Amino acid sequence: MKRDSFIATVTNPVTGTPAEPVLRVDGLQTYFFTRNGLVKAVDGVSFQVHAGETLAIVGESGCGKSMTALSVMRLVQSPPGRTVGGTITLDGKDLLGLSEEEMRQVRGNEVSMIFQEPMTSLNPVITVGDQIAEAIVLHQPISKRAALQKAVEMLKLVRIPEAERRAREYPHQLSGGMRQRVMTAMALACNPKVLLADEPTTALDVTIQAQVLALMKELQEQFGTAIVLITHDLGVVAENAQHVIVMYAGKKIEEAPVAEIFERPLHPYTRGLINAVPRLDLATTGQENGRLQEIPGIVPALIDLPDGCTFAPRCAHATDICRQKYPPFEEKSQSHYVACWHSEKLYGEKCGYIERNEAR
Repeated sequence: MKRDSFIATVTNPVTGTPAEPVLRVDGLQTYFFTRNGLVKAVDGVSFQVHAGETLAIVGESGCGKSMTALSVMRLVQSPPGRTVGGTITLDGKDLLGLSEEEMRQVRGNEVSMIFQEPMTSLNPVITVGDQIAEAIVLHQPISKRAALQKAVEMLKLVRIPEAERRAREYPHQLSGGMRQRVMTAMALACNPKVLLADEPTTALDVTIQAQVLALMKELQEQFGTAIVLITHDLGVVAENAQHVIVMYAGKKIEEAPVAEIFERPLHPYTRGLINAVPRLDLATTGQENGRLQEIPGIVPALIDLPDGCTFAPRCAHATDICRQKYPPFEEKSQSHYVACWHSEKLYGEKCGYIERNEAR
C-alpha cells in the first residue's frame, strides 16, 4: 500500500471524526538552479501535523530538513532556489498561492520559526525588546508602547530573569541559552498555529537544552501549538515527538510513530542513526567493542546523486535493484512507512537501542 504521508488518528473531541491537520505539506519540491547543475534540496516531501502535536524531522546535515522548514516559511532565497512543486496548506490556506504581502501577514503570525543560530538571526544593533515588539506591531493592532510591554511579558514567559532590564539589552549581551529563549519568545509572541523549531538546542549545554525543550513543551500545552521539530538529536526526538520523519538526500525515507521508529526501524539508514547513539554502559566499562557504531561513507552531493536508492552506496543490504531503481514509499506495517527494497530483512528485529535499554 503506497502512501505519501502518515495517516494521523487524531479525532475531533466534539464530533469524534478525524481532525484536520493544521499544517499539511504534499509533494514539496524545492530546487536550486546553479551553474553546476540542478540541486534537488527537497524532493517530494509530504507530512502533516495537528494542533498540539510534535512532528520530528531527523537526518544528517544536508539532508533537506532546514530547507523544508524554510520552504514552508517561503524564505528560500530566489534566485537560485525555488519551490517548483507541491502544496503547503496552513489551516486550509494555500501558502504557495499567497502574494508576498499576504505571506508577510502569515509569517510570524500564524506560522513562526525558531532559527538554528540565534546570534545570526537576531539583529545585533536592536535591543531584544524592540525586536520582539516589532514582530507584534506588524501583526497586531496595538501601539509600540503596548507591544514593548507584551515583549517583556513574553520574556517573562520564557523565564528570562529581570525581563525589563533584559528587554533593553542587545543580543551580544545575552548568553546562548538566553538568546535561544528570546528567539522562542519572538516566535510565540503572536500565538502561532504552527512553530517550526530548527535545531532549537544546538550549541547549548545539556542543562539549557533540557530547559528550552521543557519550555517549548509547556508553551505547546498552554497554547495548543503544533510543532515541527528539526533535529539530529535522537534523544530529543524520543522525549518530545509523537511522530518522526527521517530524511536522506532531500527525500523522506521513513515515517512512523516515535515508539515504532525506535523499536523497529525499517530503513537501514534509520537503524544506523539509532545505533550510533553513544552507549554510556560500554563507555564506562572500557570494553573493546564499546566504540561508537558508524554509518560508512558520506551523504552524496545533491548535485550528483547516484542512480536508484541514494543510500545504496552506504548500505550493507544493497542489491542490484537498489542501485538501479528508487524504492516506492510504502506502508510496511500499520502507520509505518518506508522507502526500502529490503525492509523485510529488518522487520521483526529490534535495534541495539531497544536491546540495551531493555537489558538495564
